[in-house]
Amino acid sequence: MSRSSAAGRIGRRVYLALCYLFLYAPIAVLIVFSFNASRSRSVFTEFTLKWYQNLFHNELIMESLWNTLLIAVLASLAATVIGIVASVGIFNMKRGMRAAVMNITYLPIMNPEIITGVSMMLLFVFLGGLFGLELGMWSVLAAHITFCLPYVILNVLPKLRQMDPHLPEAALDLGCNPVQAFLKVVIPEIFPGILSGFLMSFTFSLDDFIITYFTSGNAFPTLPTTIYSMVKRKVNPQINALSTIMFLAVLALLLLMNLKKGRKQAEN
Repeated sequence: MSRSSAAGRIGRRVYLALCYLFLYAPIAVLIVFSFNASRSRSVFTEFTLKWYQNLFHNELIMESLWNTLLIAVLASLAATVIGIVASVGIFNMKRGMRAAVMNITYLPIMNPEIITGVSMMLLFVFLGGLFGLELGMWSVLAAHITFCLPYVILNVLPKLRQMDPHLPEAALDLGCNPVQAFLKVVIPEIFPGILSGFLMSFTFSLDDFIITYFTSGNAFPTLPTTIYSMVKRKVNPQINALSTIMFLAVLALLLLMNLKKGRKQAEN
């Protein structure tokens, strides 16, 4: 039994190592070649930081990065606020109506992104013709709020179900008005769901390409569309440098969150 259990442990570790290798080997290659002096994607010639220097002087990439971050922040904030209100409304519905509304909420998630992108493009072109607007920041922002909203609802609703339904009533009995009871009692109880919904919205908005491609037009470049247009010609090493910076930023954020969580657990 001991030999078989030891072999099983070794097999599990090897399998886990292969999984991590499969996941992170492409990122490791990207990071290594972001420091390559030549444009070769297969031969490492010499260590250099010139692609990082050129990156911060590339106006198109910097503008696209700013646009992407701006849209991600605005869309996730707007989707979070709307999603909280929608979640409370859905939670207070009758069971049959709630099930029907939840099925509608699932549709943007289950729907292929290309269908969502094309349909939104047609809608925005129609609205633009009526009001004399061209596709740009407003259309991308509206599209991102639309597809981020279901993720907020699906994160907040379970927290509302877990909350003691008598807490808001107790707050009202103790002198709070409905707004104060909601802000001081309900929001703290469902805050983990709000935070999860916001982070998911921010991540999906930052990463989205297909819907952005159809709704951005020509005057509002974002990072995914800019990278796509650059990769069609040839992979620019500046993209490797930018991807490395973004990966390290996310890694640092995860490490900080884990350290903070570990300290809280140690204190408790």
